[in-house]
Amino acid sequence: MKPSNKSRGNLSKLRSLPFFTAAEARKMGIEAASLAYYVRKHFFKRVGRGVYRNPEIETGIDIQWEDLVIIAATIPRGVICLISALSIYNLTEEVMRQYWIATPNRMTAPRRPKAKIIRMRNMTLGRTEMEFGDYKIKIFDRERTVVDSFRYLSRETAIKALKSYLKGSNEHRPNIEKLRSYAKKLRVPLDPYILATTT
Repeated sequence: MKPSNKSRGNLSKLRSLPFFTAAEARKMGIEAASLAYYVRKHFFKRVGRGVYRNPEIETGIDIQWEDLVIIAATIPRGVICLISALSIYNLTEEVMRQYWIATPNRMTAPRRPKAKIIRMRNMTLGRTEMEFGDYKIKIFDRERTVVDSFRYLSRETAIKALKSYLKGSNEHRPNIEKLRSYAKKLRVPLDPYILATTT
């Protein structure tokens, strides 16, 4: 079905966005049927259910992280965490099969394709921003990510992440005091693992 005149009038607004959700399109007066028509005509690419991007706008995001960044950017108050953050920081060898995003504990997170939503209470500790191409996306820093690994992931994955973190790299030096401070605030008994790894 071809779009209505109203939908066609709002198309230019939608095409100015690099990516958007179906809900955002509806707010601009683009009905679901019209959006499907535009996808068939290749005006937009469907990233996943309810998430679209404009293929004519270059995001500047490394192809390895593009879908993760787009999904994270469309989740209000979302923060990249756990396996996704470990992957970005090169602290795990696990394959990122889902996009791990933290949201506030009391928030009902929207559904996103391949997104693993983790509801957390403390969303400010260790929260920072990282640039991906032309976009800044919220992500937990290395220390918060390592501590959270002991809270939400397998012990094996967490220990490997801690070992990789403590080795350091050209990009960062380990900050054990910061790590311990986060662990104390999040009530994670991390000291025995730090001692076992550093002795």
